[in-house]
Amino acid sequence: MRCLLFALVAFSYLPTVMCAEKLTYTEEIQMWRKVREEKLRADNGWLTLAGRFTLKDGANTFGTGESNDVVCPAVLEGTGPKQLGVIHIDSVAKKVTLKLAAGVSMTSGGKAFTGERVLGTSAEKRDWVGLERLSLHVIERGGKYTLRLADNGSDVRRKFAGCVWYAADEAYKVEAKFVPYPEGKTLSIVNVIDEVSKQRCPGYAEFQLKGATYKLDAIKDGDGLLFVFRDDTAGDTTYKPGRFVDADRQPKANETFTLDFNKAYNPPCAWTDYATCPLPPSQNVLKTRIEAGEKSRAKR
Repeated sequence: MRCLLFALVAFSYLPTVMCAEKLTYTEEIQMWRKVREEKLRADNGWLTLAGRFTLKDGANTFGTGESNDVVCPAVLEGTGPKQLGVIHIDSVAKKVTLKLAAGVSMTSGGKAFTGERVLGTSAEKRDWVGLERLSLHVIERGGKYTLRLADNGSDVRRKFAGCVWYAADEAYKVEAKFVPYPEGKTLSIVNVIDEVSKQRCPGYAEFQLKGATYKLDAIKDGDGLLFVFRDDTAGDTTYKPGRFVDADRQPKANETFTLDFNKAYNPPCAWTDYATCPLPPSQNVLKTRIEAGEKSRAKR
């Protein structure tokens, strides 16, 4: 996903797949799913998350030593000294500064650095820095700052057996109409740790499935739309809290577009306890079984 507040951006795993004319629909879906799984397996992907820590204003020491403000997981023991450095939060200036301990070198974009540098907190591009198997970045939401740690040698990543999918079924590739809301409408979205955020809601998708008409409110997501939904397969064959499906671009008012539930996918929380995924608003809970897209699989 691209630039959504819920920290899904940095780990976006739903690119548009350009298919050759000779591909069948089933082959197209298989290619799309292969790319998704490759993204999940990537460095700093959702399978690598190893910690999420709230940072206080001012200095936050971090490392594997117990005296640090942020204590890295024990699996990272031996990755550098007991204290790797300090992350300084200036919430007034909205500035995050990383100061490495003497003798510590980390990498950013494949280049080594030492000493002090500003860390970006943009939702559009996560500012990852790393040391051996450890990577970290800081996110900002509503004036609060959170440190996320990734362990690129994690057992979850190493043992990942791939996603589980329904067979592709074109009956779940529907034509939907985009119905706009008045400018400025927002949705109050609750996430899995009960935080509430206001998200831009430019309109809803209206479509027919199995002879019935349904609506899904959209969340603005870059140039496109994100639909967070739950259906009657949730907790049975699919991830209980719900799933996501995208539109790559926001349609024009009352324009028809394709909404393909064969590309429905699990949120990051299906894979890690350290993501803060949105839950579907009540109007996006569909009273039907959408037996398409990604099924559930245990995190570990």
